[in-house]
Amino acid sequence: MRRTIGAAALAAFALTGAAFAEDRPVGLAPDLPSVTVDTPQGPVVIERIQDPAHEVTGEWARTSRECPPFCIQPIEPAPGVKTIGELELIAALQDPDVVVIDSRTRDWFEGGTIPGAVNMPYLEAVERMAELGCEIGFDEWDCTGATRIALFCNGLWCGQSPTAIRWMIDAGYPAERISYYRGGMQSWRVLGLTVTSPDD
Repeated sequence: MRRTIGAAALAAFALTGAAFAEDRPVGLAPDLPSVTVDTPQGPVVIERIQDPAHEVTGEWARTSRECPPFCIQPIEPAPGVKTIGELELIAALQDPDVVVIDSRTRDWFEGGTIPGAVNMPYLEAVERMAELGCEIGFDEWDCTGATRIALFCNGLWCGQSPTAIRWMIDAGYPAERISYYRGGMQSWRVLGLTVTSPDD
């Protein structure tokens, strides 16, 4: 529905990968210069900034934030949750059976997000589990039909997605259907990957 990459596209790249590598020196992986994902605003190409001298500046270059609340997050936010990196998140964006969730507050989301991500602020995560295949009963959630999801927030120091993950699991969401992109927006931007705003 919102993600596209077909076998034909992969086959075409296999034949022309060398040409892409020469024209685009900064790829996602050795045989993957870019991917296209569908978003509500239309298809978006995820690629890296092609300038090898580019540097992250401003808010995303900050190394230190007061802890608490901005403490280093654990690799595993909750037992059973899989922690993933950028390539796994890109694969999730291309998988129609996975919902990638930007769990940051709306102001952060509006300042730029990962293409194809859905904004579900961490404070709303439990109350919005019906959007992810769960059904509310009299006193608890039934998540037998829960969608596979991947959550992220601002980075290794951001507690918004780990908090959402723990609250969702406590409410009945299956941990094995949750992935956590720990690097978040800071790592995404450090790698020079495409960022979009909801109005793009």
